[in-house]
Amino acid sequence: MAQLSPGLRKMITVGERRYTPSADSPVSNSLVQNKRHCNGGRTVDAGLWLRDFCEEGGKIFLSMAGAGSSFQLGVPITRLMDAGYIAGMSVTGANMEESAYRFSANQYYVYIPNYQSLTPKQEEELRRLRFRRITDTILPEDESVRVILPKLMKQWRIAGVNKERKLWHQYFYHLFKHDLIRKDPTANAEECWLRKAAKLDIPLFVPGFEDSTMGNIFAQACYKGDHWFLKNYKIEAPIDMNVVLPGISYMHALAEFYMDVTRKTPLAFVQLGGGIAGDFAICVVPHLKHDFLADESHRLQDKLIRPWGGFVEYHTSPMSVGSYSGAGANEKITWDKVTPKSFGMQIFGDYTTTFPDTVSLMLRE
Repeated sequence: MAQLSPGLRKMITVGERRYTPSADSPVSNSLVQNKRHCNGGRTVDAGLWLRDFCEEGGKIFLSMAGAGSSFQLGVPITRLMDAGYIAGMSVTGANMEESAYRFSANQYYVYIPNYQSLTPKQEEELRRLRFRRITDTILPEDESVRVILPKLMKQWRIAGVNKERKLWHQYFYHLFKHDLIRKDPTANAEECWLRKAAKLDIPLFVPGFEDSTMGNIFAQACYKGDHWFLKNYKIEAPIDMNVVLPGISYMHALAEFYMDVTRKTPLAFVQLGGGIAGDFAICVVPHLKHDFLADESHRLQDKLIRPWGGFVEYHTSPMSVGSYSGAGANEKITWDKVTPKSFGMQIFGDYTTTFPDTVSLMLRE
């Protein structure tokens, strides 16, 4: 060890990780005991670091791609919200709306554990019944999308009449704040992260919301074009597309949010999956430095803009073809998204198997 460079010695852990078991934390005790190396060990290290970070006054900014809401990631996320650990979230439009679908149509969801054995003919059978498959989970469109849609259409119409403009998620928040969505008898209201975020007014950012079922529907509902084919399928009185603020407004809101929160509170970035939900949000730091403070020195930029306090990523993507999901913390240093001093951890694996363990460790379960 003595012959190694200081930098390399700093990377090395001698013996087991420092952890004191507690009779009140049987799940955490088991995870630390059994997950010691590789991705299992990284899951534990991330959980212990995030626990210390939050207990010392930091908070989490959570991004979620994929279909976490359909896969009931609301269960661990709402527990983090209850603990006061989540300062804000960035999600795809699909993840946001699917949280509402789970709340309203939970009993109609079904599972196909052996989904990889489905034949094209069987997939077509599901399609005819409007059962939309997401890996092993079947989203029941008629009982979810088509039930919530009229409530959103009514809001969009009212906003058009009143000349109101809102961010995409605010229309969904309105549904929960005013209890306009009927809860499915089999659903647990406390496990719906969108409902809880609305009730707690947690800042939410939904980049690229057009790429979602409701986003697609809204696009058709406000279409006023004269295309030779599509003009025949316009609705009689198209909705005013201006009732939804453009995506750039989300970046404005994110910049303001980040500056306000980080004046007093460090933020750790926790990323489930990759894609636009993650990249949109994490780039707020270079956006503030390189765009708002473009004429300032690098030294002043670093002084005025607080860096992300840490970066923990759960994903299955290889580091190839410029994939954001697999880029890793080191590449983000070159883009000013994190610093060499930031805690960085990449955990390879399906986040439905790894992130709940991290949450249990954070909550000392």
